[in-house]
Amino acid sequence: MKRGLLVLIAVVGMLVATRAGAIDIQEVTTPRGIKAWLVQDKTAPLVALSFSFAGGTASEPQDRKGATSLMALMLTDGAGALPAEAFRLREEDAAAALRFGASSDRLNGSLRVLTANREQGFELLRLALTAPRFDGEMLEQRRSQAIASFNRAEQRPRAVADRTMARAMFDGHPYAQDFEDPRQSLKTIAPSDLRARAAALLRRDGLIVAAVGDIDAADLASALDRVFGDLPVGELPAAIPEWTPSHRPRTIVVERPVPQSAIVMAMPGVLRADPDWYAALVLSQILGGGQQSRLFDEVRNKRGLAYSVSSGLRPMAKASLLVISAGSANDRVAETVEVIRGEIARLREKGVDGQELADAKTQLTGALALSLDSSRAVAGLLHGLQVDGLPRDFLDRRAGLIAAVTKADVDRVARRLLRDDAITTVVAGKPRGLVLER
Repeated sequence: MKRGLLVLIAVVGMLVATRAGAIDIQEVTTPRGIKAWLVQDKTAPLVALSFSFAGGTASEPQDRKGATSLMALMLTDGAGALPAEAFRLREEDAAAALRFGASSDRLNGSLRVLTANREQGFELLRLALTAPRFDGEMLEQRRSQAIASFNRAEQRPRAVADRTMARAMFDGHPYAQDFEDPRQSLKTIAPSDLRARAAALLRRDGLIVAAVGDIDAADLASALDRVFGDLPVGELPAAIPEWTPSHRPRTIVVERPVPQSAIVMAMPGVLRADPDWYAALVLSQILGGGQQSRLFDEVRNKRGLAYSVSSGLRPMAKASLLVISAGSANDRVAETVEVIRGEIARLREKGVDGQELADAKTQLTGALALSLDSSRAVAGLLHGLQVDGLPRDFLDRRAGLIAAVTKADVDRVARRLLRDDAITTVVAGKPRGLVLER
């Protein structure tokens, strides 16, 4: 069954990869100096835009935690002469989807609109960026929603474990602030705070744009100058400092009255620009990347300890984690953690075999190709490549970079990353028999 699935992934992935490799990425520079990557595609009558600004939640003032995400959310809650309801109706009339959000490092946005309505869509985006209203009534609604959302997350063991893990791993670094309780700060945020945050982040410096769809380079350049051209130019937000990982094992239990605990185990990963990136990607795939992985086989298939278990790299601008997650009945948490630790040690000490190395490369190559199933997905990928500082021909070279990873590479990276003294384990629930490390 596994081999059949891998063959299917390989065949479909090769077919789609051929299409992906043929993607013609143009670099567009507007008369006002805004740069963007464009894939012109007339097979569907729509345009998808993905963009971001330098600076995110990690750079916000500590006494205004939550202001960046709240500001991003409210950019579509009315702009210019349009109150929130009128703005929403204009979006619906244009069949446009305009979204904003914030990560630790960047303020992100996207627009998807039918070709026939693209001028209306671009105008709504321009208004959202240059004339957001931040009306008091909408702020109260969004504030209540944000606090209610956090309250609900506090009841979900996985969310609690993720947040606790991030606070522990990034203790003393601005990234840790992203995972602090924002409720008290949210109660004090005023419209003036949101305006100040918008003024700090919505700038042409550090702007990254990708576009896909039914638009040519000249029309895109004109649209980008209208949308982004009037944003101020100046100093970028202060850079986030480098992260220095702590190498000490820790086990943290956050008690929650639930029958099944959430387990999150994390250790320092590799940055996107690290020469070991592709070897680490293959390593993570072998360890816990899907139903063919070692953890899935040992934890779920052989022992039935968890319904799901997985691992993955979480790169950020200044830090990276290798994270393993699982959920297990409270009385089986200790055994689950022990099995995971055993697989970490086995991979570190005995390395990988040739077949699982080949399978992991096949899965990684096919997975990216299969994910390019929409204009929005391609726009998001092109945007991400620029954020990571990768060249326009990256899609032509990615499969080769993965194929070049050797067993020696993966074994070496396993010894580098899978260190017992670097693992932070967080369990949210009521685990029994778990030995704590402090």
